[in-house]
Amino acid sequence: MNINKIKNFILSIEQVPSLIYLFKWVFICLLLGAAAGSVSAFFLISLNWATDWRESHLWIIWLLPIGGFIIGLSYHLYGNSVVKGNNLLLEEFHSPKKIIPFRMAPLVLLGTILTHFFGGSAGREGTAVQIGGAIADRFTEVFNLSKRDRQIVLIAGISAGFASVFGTPLAGGIFALEVLVLGRIRLDAIVPSFLSAVLANYFCEIWNVSHTHYHISSVAEMNPVNLLWALLAGIIFGLVAMLFSKSTHFWSNLFNKHINYPPLRPVVGGAILAIVVFLMGTTKYIGLGIPTIVDAFSINLNSYDFLLKVLLTSFTLGAGFKGGEVTPLFFIGATLGNVLVWFIPLPMSMLAGMGFVAVFAGATNTPIACTIMGIELFGIEAGVFIALACSTAYLFSGHSGVYSSQIIGRPKNHKYKREKGMSLSEIENSRKKN
Repeated sequence: MNINKIKNFILSIEQVPSLIYLFKWVFICLLLGAAAGSVSAFFLISLNWATDWRESHLWIIWLLPIGGFIIGLSYHLYGNSVVKGNNLLLEEFHSPKKIIPFRMAPLVLLGTILTHFFGGSAGREGTAVQIGGAIADRFTEVFNLSKRDRQIVLIAGISAGFASVFGTPLAGGIFALEVLVLGRIRLDAIVPSFLSAVLANYFCEIWNVSHTHYHISSVAEMNPVNLLWALLAGIIFGLVAMLFSKSTHFWSNLFNKHINYPPLRPVVGGAILAIVVFLMGTTKYIGLGIPTIVDAFSINLNSYDFLLKVLLTSFTLGAGFKGGEVTPLFFIGATLGNVLVWFIPLPMSMLAGMGFVAVFAGATNTPIACTIMGIELFGIEAGVFIALACSTAYLFSGHSGVYSSQIIGRPKNHKYKREKGMSLSEIENSRKKN
């Protein structure tokens, strides 16, 4: 009897269940971080190899339609249940139906490598997030997790994939909490989200995988005039983010409408892309475009660089090729910021850095995660300008985004309060009807 009283007394202390909760998620996140971080390392190494080989053998771009057919056929035969990609993760979080098939991980991994190998314009974040989510959902079965715990482990999987592929554990942890519901953050999952992000990034680095470093060489003086210029830049970044999101959905709808057989969509898209790249005479706008992103911080670039990247990336993804949107968004934002120096009197490197994260913030509706990412990548010195750019871009990108299954938890503007609870795709469809 005394033992039961002691036991009940111990359990009545609020910190005891918290300690048990912490041990539980440290164990799960350790396994998840090791798996997701190691797979991300393999993915990044493979992606670097594919990029280097393509740049040394440019004739391979003419085979882009063949690569597209392999990707399209693979998903048509084996991946119908996972073709929604990141949107499937969001849908399972909001309306759980069944465990995410593990085939999502190898399919998106292979599809993304082939996209880059043959010369498509895409990123890598979507791939890492899908791999992290697919691995994380295995733990739902292994540990017989409850519905609430399954939501938390999916958040942890997203943060693990994001953090390890970009080397930004703080941003990765917040991104997973912020991206699921527009305008709200899931703080009940904050410990697992940060744990998995930090551990996945750690295990990725164990494999000696390096991440690109960017540098803002000059930060403007913090005064009212410069802060107003930062707000103007944020507005422009938000509008371009909206353009990218709508362009991607436009091409996707166009291909789906006119080509009924899914494997043929990337074939047609690949043929068009190969011809376009040949006519341009440069591979600057395909792949990740990291060299151009680095140049944007210090060298005057073409005024149309960001527009061409918007066009080619949205077309590539809309045609059915695989990859992420985030690194192309970095390219778009950095090169756009590079151009804004023509009429916004702020340092070029600072505008490039602001655009780097702000366009991403507007397209994914994650201003807090992007602000933290900017501070992680560029340092705290430009933190205020980065925060203003990200938050303003988020506001002016409207209720649009690259993740059509995002739910409106709190509208950006009180005028649109009736859209609360709707997904971005539902909002878009309702606007078309009206």
